[in-house]
Amino acid sequence: MSRSERLLDLIQILRRHRRPVSGLTLAGELDVSIRTLYRDIATLQGQGAPIEGEPGVGYVLKPGFMLPPLMFTDEEIEAIVLGSRWVAKQPDTRLSAAATDALAKIAAVLPDDLREELDATALLVGPSAEATREGADLGIIRKAIRAERKLEMTYEDASGAGSRRIVWPFALGFFDKVRVMVAWCEMREDYRHFRADRIADLAATDTRYPRRRAVMLKEWRATLETSRKL
Repeated sequence: MSRSERLLDLIQILRRHRRPVSGLTLAGELDVSIRTLYRDIATLQGQGAPIEGEPGVGYVLKPGFMLPPLMFTDEEIEAIVLGSRWVAKQPDTRLSAAATDALAKIAAVLPDDLREELDATALLVGPSAEATREGADLGIIRKAIRAERKLEMTYEDASGAGSRRIVWPFALGFFDKVRVMVAWCEMREDYRHFRADRIADLAATDTRYPRRRAVMLKEWRATLETSRKL
């Protein structure tokens, strides 16, 4: 591993920790001596990295720091390109355009050699097995999730029977052939999964639902774990 790669790895390790990490722990993760670790930290601090701390206390990287120019390993580039290409082929047109724009922004700040790797990656996303009908505007759902707002909609079950619902959306699952909104349903007074292709007359509201999205997501995951054990 070159020194530049090691410095980048050190930044990445510090990003994973919100609290101070001891020099010995950092040196162990990088497989270097404690003396080398101290020199690397001093180098990064000299280059402007906001690393706070001292020997015996630990080190922490202040939030928001970016190491220009962006550096990625070959596998990280492949993951970024593959993920962006997959999203770009989804029926959600706004999310698709955002994926294409994000990839272009990343490419614009990469060094020339890494930009060539990004352009030349051979990982491709094939067409879906069959065309999907979204039904609901996924952009409305995503916005409601971000803002923690209730949605009103008509939902058709497998037999085609429709019912009017008010739901608290907190997650959106992207599967190969269908998109699924996860929400608390006021009518059922429980968590429910709603296929986007069965949602009609979807309308956003200005009403904030009374619980935090992260709390409901954690609680919903716990119910899934419980059901698997039964």
